[in-house]
Amino acid sequence: MTGPTPHLLFVDDEAPLRTLMAERLRDRGFEVAEAESGEKALDLLEQFAFDIVITDLRMPGIGGGRVIEAATSRYPGIIGIVITGYGTVRDAVEAMKGGASDFIAKPFQFDELMHVLQKALEQRRLTSENAYLRSQLEERHALDGIIGKSRVMSNLMQLVESVAAASSTILVSGETGTGKEVVARAIHHNSPRRAQRFVAINCSAIPETLLETELFGHVRGAFTGAVNTRQGRFEQAHKGTLFLDEIGTMSTALQVKLLRALQEREFERVGESKTTKVDVRVIAATNSDLARMVAEGTFREDLFYRLNVIPIQLPPLRDRRDDIPLLAKHFIDKFAPGSEIHLSQSGMRALMAFSWPGNVRQLENAIERAIALSAGRLEIDAADLPPEVREAPQTASTPFVDFPESGLDLPHYLSSIERDLIQRALDRTQGNRNKAADLLRIKRTTLVEKLKRIGVDR
Repeated sequence: MTGPTPHLLFVDDEAPLRTLMAERLRDRGFEVAEAESGEKALDLLEQFAFDIVITDLRMPGIGGGRVIEAATSRYPGIIGIVITGYGTVRDAVEAMKGGASDFIAKPFQFDELMHVLQKALEQRRLTSENAYLRSQLEERHALDGIIGKSRVMSNLMQLVESVAAASSTILVSGETGTGKEVVARAIHHNSPRRAQRFVAINCSAIPETLLETELFGHVRGAFTGAVNTRQGRFEQAHKGTLFLDEIGTMSTALQVKLLRALQEREFERVGESKTTKVDVRVIAATNSDLARMVAEGTFREDLFYRLNVIPIQLPPLRDRRDDIPLLAKHFIDKFAPGSEIHLSQSGMRALMAFSWPGNVRQLENAIERAIALSAGRLEIDAADLPPEVREAPQTASTPFVDFPESGLDLPHYLSSIERDLIQRALDRTQGNRNKAADLLRIKRTTLVEKLKRIGVDR
C-alpha cells in the first residue's frame, strides 16, 4: 500500500469476527482500532479522525446506522462501510442515506471486503483530485493571469510561453507584491504538467525546524508528535510543479538537502532511510538578491546555479505605470463583477502618481478598499483611495530631482528624459512613428532625427 497509512475503525459486537478482520487488515497495511459496541465507536470517533469506519449494522444499543451518521457528520471525508447479516435492499438504502459508501452482507470473504475497501479508497482519491483540479481550472490562470500590455510585460509573456513547455528549474525574482506566484502558476498551467498538481510553499512562513518535514515529509515516530506518516510537498507535487516562495530565507543546512533533491530528484523522509524518487518541476521565487547573498556566504553558490537555470525578473509596478489602468479595471471586475463601477479621472491620476512600494498587491488592496468605501456609487474618486495614495503629489511639471553635491549634468539628464518619453511613445503606439510623433506633438522627420541622435533602435 502506497501513501500514508489509512486509519480504520472496525466496529462489531462479535469478537471473533472483529479480531480476525482487524488482524488481517493490519497485515494489509491498515492501522486498525477496534470497538465492540456503537457506544465505544462514538467515543473513539470523538478522539480521532479515522479515514475509514467499518461497522456492523445491527448491534445492541447504538447501531451501525448511528455510527455512520455520527462519523460522516463529524468527518465529511470519512469512508463508511456497513456489514450485516440482514442484507436487504432496505438496509442498503438506509445505510447509504446515512452516509455509507458501500454495503456488504454477512457471511463474506476477506477478499470481498478488501475489494470494497479498495474501491472506496480509489473513489475518494479520484473525488479529491477532481475537486482539486476543478478548483484550479475555475481560476483564471494561464497567461490571462498576467495582466499588462507594456513592453516589459509583453516580453515577460513571451518568455513564459517559451519556457513553459520545458521542465527546467526557474528562478523568479522581484520585489514583494509583483506577482511571482501568478507567473509561476501561469508557467504551470501552460506546461505539459497542467493536469497535475501545483503545490506552493512559502519558506519564510514556516519555522526552520518544521520546514524540512514540510518539504520532504516524515514517517511515524520520527519525532515527538509524529503520530502518522506524512507526505511532504515534493511528494504532493509528483508529476506536477513545486513552487518554493521566498527561497532566500532557507537555512544553509536545509539548502544542502534541497540541492540534492534538485540534482537527483530523490530524497528521504525525516526519520526514514529509504529513498523516494519524484518527477517534479521546481519554480523558486525570491525578493532577495541571491547573487549578493552568495557573495556574502549566506546562500550556497551551487544551489543558486541549480535554481537559476532560467531566470525571470519581474519589474516593479512603478516601472510599468502604463499597466495601472488595465490592472485597476481588472481588480474592479474582480471585486465588483458585473457592475458599472469605474474610476474617475482624479482617481486614475492619483493611481498613476503613486510610487506603489507594495506593487500590484498594494494596488489590488487599494481598489478593494475604494469599492468598499464608495457606498454604492458607480464612480470611484480619489477620496475613496487610501490616504498615502490620494496624498501623493500629482504634477505634470518637471519631476523632483535630488541634486548631488557634485552637481548635475543637465544636458545628459534632459537627454535621458527625452529618450524615455520617446521610448514610451513608441511603446504606446507599438512602434508606429507617425502616431508616436503625434503623441509627442512633433513632426515625424523630427522624431526620426531624434531617434538617430539618441540611438533608439526600433
